[in-house]
Amino acid sequence: MSSSVADEVRRRRTFAIISHPDAGKSTMTEALALHARMISEAGAIHGKAGRKSTVSDWMEMEKARGISVSSTALQFNYLPATAGPDDEPAVINLVDTPGHADFSEDTYRVLTAVDAAVMLIDAAKGLEPQTLKLFQVCRHRGIPVITVINKWDRPGRTPLELIDEISERIGLLPTPLFFPVGIAGDFRGLLDRRTGRYIHFTRTAGGATIAPEELMDADAASAREEQAWTEAVEESELLTEMGQDHDQELFLGGQTSPMIFASAMLNFGVRQLLETLVELAPSPVARAGIDGEVREPTDPFSAVVFKVQAGMDSSHRDRLAFMRIVSGEFERGMVVTHAQTGKPFATKYAQAVFGRDRSTVDTAFPGDVVGLVNATALAPGDTLYDDPRIQFPPIPSFAPEHFSSLRATTADKYKQFRKGMDQLDSEGVVQVLRNELRGDASPVLAAVGPMQFEVVTARMKAEYNVDTVIEPLGYTLARRTDADSADELNRQRGVEVFTRSSDGVLLALFSDKWRLQYIEKEHPDLLLEPLVAAAD
Repeated sequence: MSSSVADEVRRRRTFAIISHPDAGKSTMTEALALHARMISEAGAIHGKAGRKSTVSDWMEMEKARGISVSSTALQFNYLPATAGPDDEPAVINLVDTPGHADFSEDTYRVLTAVDAAVMLIDAAKGLEPQTLKLFQVCRHRGIPVITVINKWDRPGRTPLELIDEISERIGLLPTPLFFPVGIAGDFRGLLDRRTGRYIHFTRTAGGATIAPEELMDADAASAREEQAWTEAVEESELLTEMGQDHDQELFLGGQTSPMIFASAMLNFGVRQLLETLVELAPSPVARAGIDGEVREPTDPFSAVVFKVQAGMDSSHRDRLAFMRIVSGEFERGMVVTHAQTGKPFATKYAQAVFGRDRSTVDTAFPGDVVGLVNATALAPGDTLYDDPRIQFPPIPSFAPEHFSSLRATTADKYKQFRKGMDQLDSEGVVQVLRNELRGDASPVLAAVGPMQFEVVTARMKAEYNVDTVIEPLGYTLARRTDADSADELNRQRGVEVFTRSSDGVLLALFSDKWRLQYIEKEHPDLLLEPLVAAAD
């Protein structure tokens, strides 16, 4: 089996797209699917009246607002134009992530499941706060990053200005592979810096289909584009003099970032991104368990659950657990072990997910993302394995900064309300906190961002037919505590202690940092541990 698995591993490229909101992430996801012939036509701007939603956005709230608030996984094959007659296509696993900062915890979970990241940057805005936070996560996890300067069809900054900003602000040296011909807002084509040739693009109606490309040598490009070509060549030569040519070892080591200029909306530069991923992004590698043991991709089967989601199919109220295959060959129907409980787990219902569309998965290999249907025992961070035993590190919960109580508007919906709360809690949509004083009818929700509360109320209505009311609470931060400290903390003004439903951890909520500092000073013996911050 190892030889077969090794061959399949070499074909896999598993990556996530990270960006600030409105950088064009979902549009790029759809453009990649278009170039891979997974769809025949793209909607240029999702969520707008009269236009299509992108295939990766399935929640009604996402379509209405034109933002992604939940991660989705897409898989497709891609054979580069340069492939030989005997070459097999690469298998691309693209995990689309939420762009809004309020959902950074979901994005963090996705980044535990990928081998590379595409950092999408708006040509006019440059590096933005959410992009910076997510890049730091990539750096911490050792995930190599490919940079795409998107929206080059619109007015923006100069290429060298954007390159300098990335280098200076995050210490990542961009090494453009394809340099734009034409300033931002006048996107004509790309200079392939490694061959010196010119790729000229032709617009299509609304960017709905793949943009035709014309390949030219330097003389033909100069005759056609004149000054725009000359400027692109001169700036490319300047980058070479500064040592900003691609080096694969430095890229995999997280020191440099291959860069491409593109327009996802017009489908310019999208093929170049796909081929860069196939050529340069790493295949799946070994992963260490919590006890120090290492699982090589060719070892027996193991996988980590990074996302649990319900409500993706309105006709079936099932629950889908997304697992990233870490090692070995997955075969549908195999019985594996759930590391957290030690119990056997049957994998009869395994699916690949493409937006709302699903198909049965019979086999999968390291790097692939598989959805397990009705996996009620699984939670984000769980490990599944075939002997020998392994358990991968858990995925930490972020420190919440927003707290609200939730209640149903009518008492006769309590059963559905409780069921919905348990489901959303198990998915990690929010952290659900309870104590005896408030009871189960009015749990407290803890979130990284307030939009998470909107997702809760929308899904409670859509999936459980329960109208709910959110009531903000006067707390701003949380600390982990213990039973010995809880009684004293509950006697303090501006403090309330809860049990987190997902793991039984005790959390003390504080009205503000001054209240916390006062109690730490007056009661130094109390346990008050910081939680993982979203920016860590």
